[in-house]
Amino acid sequence: MARPIMIQGTMSNAGKSILAGGLCRVLKQDGIKAVPFKSQNMALNSYITKDGLEMGRAQVMQAEAAGVEPDVCMNPILLKPTSDTGSQVILNGEPKGVMSAAEYYRHKREYIPFILDAYQKLERSSDVVVIEGAGSPAEINLKQDDIVNMGLAKLVDAPVLLVGDIDRGGVFAQIAGTVMLLDEDERERIKGTVINKFRGDISILKPGLSMLEERIRVPVLGVIPWFDLDIEEEDSLTERFQKKRKPGLLDFAVIRLPRISNFTDFAPLEALEEVSVRYISSPDELGTPDAVFLPGSKNTIEDLLWMRQNGLEVRILKYAGQGGIVFGICGGYQMLGEEISDPEGEEHRGSVRGMGLLPVFTVFKKEKRRTRVKGRFREISGALADMGGAKMEGYEIHMGDTCPSGEEEPLLSFTAESEPDSPRTDGAQQGNVYGCYVHGIFDARMTAERFLSAVLKKKGCDPGQIRAADWKSHKEEQYDKLADIIRGHLDMDAIYRIIERGMEAPCGL
Repeated sequence: MARPIMIQGTMSNAGKSILAGGLCRVLKQDGIKAVPFKSQNMALNSYITKDGLEMGRAQVMQAEAAGVEPDVCMNPILLKPTSDTGSQVILNGEPKGVMSAAEYYRHKREYIPFILDAYQKLERSSDVVVIEGAGSPAEINLKQDDIVNMGLAKLVDAPVLLVGDIDRGGVFAQIAGTVMLLDEDERERIKGTVINKFRGDISILKPGLSMLEERIRVPVLGVIPWFDLDIEEEDSLTERFQKKRKPGLLDFAVIRLPRISNFTDFAPLEALEEVSVRYISSPDELGTPDAVFLPGSKNTIEDLLWMRQNGLEVRILKYAGQGGIVFGICGGYQMLGEEISDPEGEEHRGSVRGMGLLPVFTVFKKEKRRTRVKGRFREISGALADMGGAKMEGYEIHMGDTCPSGEEEPLLSFTAESEPDSPRTDGAQQGNVYGCYVHGIFDARMTAERFLSAVLKKKGCDPGQIRAADWKSHKEEQYDKLADIIRGHLDMDAIYRIIERGMEAPCGL
């Protein structure tokens, strides 16, 4: 059976996901088969596995770092917020309906058998299971029915590393306060602490580390410096929306919808130095970009109405009317059509007028399409004509069917892995406006390069000025850099002893 090690944090965004991913990479480099696990993840960025099941992208990132195929067992419960008080519950990759927070908390202990079954499947096929907690283990109002922090650590008998975020300030209080609010048996599980996101002179910090160790009787196993790598973050508190990049040769604006989902679609473009990708939420921020993207949404109708109310829709319509490139993906594609209808109340019962930029209409249904796809762009008109014939691949996650209003040409032809004998078409185009359901469409180098070339050509620039990266190779490089940081700033010998000896490993000083 595999040995577990768990990463818990003093708060959300303390760096649990990235640290778990880095630890997975170090273990892989050392010839150890590691797999990630998070019993319950709340995220709008999701992924479709080869067998057509849905899971959080944070565990996909960790699986890639570990060099293993993403498996829904790595994230048996995924919560996708649909409002401030409710979420769609995904259990073992399958949607189980929308629940209010109160309803979910009443039922969540019923999910323990599913969590343990998923964990045990991973345990039988690996050497180490790197477990990620959620939020903080010291939420005393939630501890009774905890299934993701200390409650899970007890179920699988995992030793814990506790991570604190020094960048926000108060890291010593974070760590000491967390330990103080735990029960004695929970404190014994903490075998080491980690200070994350440090900027400055480590010598100034060292006296505080010594005092912290004296107070909580747990060793500090490392101080990880602030770093900037192209590695996917947990989407609930991502910092990419606030990133300020110097203007590039190309300027892309992504509409930051209130329920934006799968904004990782634009990561391959963000990684290019010559490209500036801005996430905007008001008309004044739009400016005159070289292309506007409407991303996915977990509540398409509400987000469309939000754009309508705050004036962004009018600005985008004017931009498109002047010949600007607009590209919608999934929920953004639905918004660009003529009408969105929700007869069964999956999101917002009734029908609403779309933006009218694409000759399609959408009807929501209970069934969710979840599949990976591979194919090509069809013959394309308008500014992106040079993308015709480009190979593409990605995945679909949506609950609506979108149909053409007339005889217009679709954007894509592909085969879905779930239906290999039934080729399909998808998407629509009109003028310089385009849309489709496929997430991850810019991950393919040919697609990204043809898109960039077409936009440069429309701008009157040399279409060969920007070369897209091989996204898979780029991510592998980033994981290796992350592993170097982990090795350079964590006591890996101590962590290996904790993994080997589990709860028997001494933690006192």
